[in-house]
Amino acid sequence: MATLNDLAALIDGDIIGDASVEITRLAPIDGAGPGDITFIANPKYLPFVSKTAASAILVDRPLDREDIAYLVCKNPYLAFAKILTHLNVQRLEPLGVLPGAQVAPSAVLGKGITVHPGAVVGEGVEIGDGSILYPNVVVYDQVKIGCDCQIHAGSVIREGCVVGDRVIVQPNAVIGSDGFGFAPDGEAYYKIPQVGIVVIEDDVEIGAGSCIDRAAMGVTRISEGCKLDNMVQVAHNVTVGPHTVMASQSGIAGSAKVGRHCTVGGQAAITGHITVGDNVTLGGRGGIAGNMDGNQVVSGIPAIPHKEWLKSSMVFPKLPQMKKEITALKRQLEALQAKIEEE
Repeated sequence: MATLNDLAALIDGDIIGDASVEITRLAPIDGAGPGDITFIANPKYLPFVSKTAASAILVDRPLDREDIAYLVCKNPYLAFAKILTHLNVQRLEPLGVLPGAQVAPSAVLGKGITVHPGAVVGEGVEIGDGSILYPNVVVYDQVKIGCDCQIHAGSVIREGCVVGDRVIVQPNAVIGSDGFGFAPDGEAYYKIPQVGIVVIEDDVEIGAGSCIDRAAMGVTRISEGCKLDNMVQVAHNVTVGPHTVMASQSGIAGSAKVGRHCTVGGQAAITGHITVGDNVTLGGRGGIAGNMDGNQVVSGIPAIPHKEWLKSSMVFPKLPQMKKEITALKRQLEALQAKIEEE
């Protein structure tokens, strides 16, 4: 529970109305009641303002309704996230190494950690203060995990990999699996040892079922602040720049370098051995097949500027009819040409 005044201090917002209103939860505008604060980050929800029973609304500007309190800020969606965290996310008390966990004698564990039953921690592992390993997490030898990390159930971090501070790994993710490297040997393939590592920098989140391959040699790097959705594939020796986000089922092929603050849509792909500049947005199911300059929005396969792709996509359904018309015109032209030649 918090007062509206407390929440205003949290998000650096301004209050219009009763600052002493007590808030117990944040709720959607069409389901909020007394004691709730709701929010509007999209204009399509404005019609609900007159009907909501919430005690306060989080907005970017005051609205017409006068019998309700407003918490005004520049970025309501960001403020929503901060308030939701403040009201709902409680820091868990550390439990130490619980019965059923297996921790190698040479592992170095920080203060205030929790290692749940079924977790396995290998030789020479270092785990920072406040980190949590949930059931059935497997940490191979010589891994380093920073402070305040959450490694969720069933995840695997393989040998030698490095995880920074405040990293969240969702269930069943794999960090440091072998890269897809094979040398052709006639009709067969000879496995290339993958002797590099993965480095996950600070404040990264890795979605459930995602796989980040270790480098053949050197490092596969996920830079600070990156957010990877569920079932994302990052191949060996890839570098993903800071604060880049990747939606579900997207992938990056080996040795590609993706810039800072990029956005990769769902089921989109970036081919290997190329460089993508900063601030590139790749639309869902798009594909980047060559080097790409930064500061642009692209879609399609191969990716082209998004506006051009929108124009092209409007033509696609008309192609069968256009083909018929072109074929008819071709026949008419041939007939006309034949008549001219006769005369």
